[in-house]
Amino acid sequence: MASNIVQTNPNTMAAPGGHYSHAVKANGFVFVAGQLPIARDGTKLMDAPFEQQAQQTLDNIAAALTAAGSAIDRLVQMRVYVTDIASWPAFNAIYATWVGSSRPARAVVPVPQLHYGFKIEIEAVALEGTS
Repeated sequence: MASNIVQTNPNTMAAPGGHYSHAVKANGFVFVAGQLPIARDGTKLMDAPFEQQAQQTLDNIAAALTAAGSAIDRLVQMRVYVTDIASWPAFNAIYATWVGSSRPARAVVPVPQLHYGFKIEIEAVALEGTS
């Protein structure tokens, strides 16, 4: 039996820039597409400091989770792509505050470049529902 697949593109986020959904629910999971530091109004923060880019990207993850009926404390995995591994300590500090007592599985992967010259991209998987 095929499961229901529900695609979510909340109005609390800029519209997707390509052929994808911000979040997709399937079989009790929420899959959040790679989020970039793009503000709700569509402003691309490519010239902002890394810390501001990281916070905006995490805020986008939270907005996608909420719209899909999930929450930060339901995260099971995060994949973080950074263009400079030297940014890892700054990211870890911002992330620890954002995620609180939750400790989802996580990878931080250095990459040579990201779209628009951004310094960070994050994708996530969470369980549906709220605690």
